[in-house]
Amino acid sequence: YVMLLTLSPYTPRFRDRVSPPGVMIRPYLNGFTIAFNVSQPNTWQPYVDSMHHFLAAYDDKVQEEKNIECVPGQYFIQGGYDSEEKKACQFKRSLLQNCSGIEDPTFGYSKGQPCILLKMNRIIGYRPGAGVPVSVDCKVQKGNESHLRSVDFYPGNGTFDLMYYPYYGKFTHVNYTSPLVAVHFTDVQKNYVVPIQCRLNGKGIINDLNSDRFLGRIIFTLNIGK
Repeated sequence: YVMLLTLSPYTPRFRDRVSPPGVMIRPYLNGFTIAFNVSQPNTWQPYVDSMHHFLAAYDDKVQEEKNIECVPGQYFIQGGYDSEEKKACQFKRSLLQNCSGIEDPTFGYSKGQPCILLKMNRIIGYRPGAGVPVSVDCKVQKGNESHLRSVDFYPGNGTFDLMYYPYYGKFTHVNYTSPLVAVHFTDVQKNYVVPIQCRLNGKGIINDLNSDRFLGRIIFTLNIGK
């Protein structure tokens, strides 16, 4: 009990060997297969509803009220006591452009061009990329590479800006919203099961460990019918 009293609820005691981040996708409903028919709205509407629900915290007005504008391209390092509440940088859903759900409320699903959101796991104190933003690429994991002919990334060229790091923990970084990268699959072969692998790329990132499909990468399938 006395030893437990010496532990801080705000930061881990030892941070000399921080594990690289894993990756998760949204929408995530029934496993890692996103399957729907364009002509049947009931098959893709649950994905759209899930996206809107997830992005509610990223609404521009919400971010403007709770968080501050930060300087892009550099870590947002905050001093003070561990118990002091930390400020959080704005990440507005409008940054996701065609995948924001603002201009196209269906996130491309009604056209057979779905958007997928990528989110890195939160790790207290971690500064990804060692000063260079971590980037994302997505390819066919195995099979016919021509089944994935065009992919767009938002914001910008698909990077996690440094200004959203480091993360200080849920007790003090209360308004923190994880940065996202939106992947817009604008030209995927229809009526085929297309396995996709999206990877993080940057210094200190591990994305090729066969025993862990979520460490530095995420694997899922698209099955889009007409």
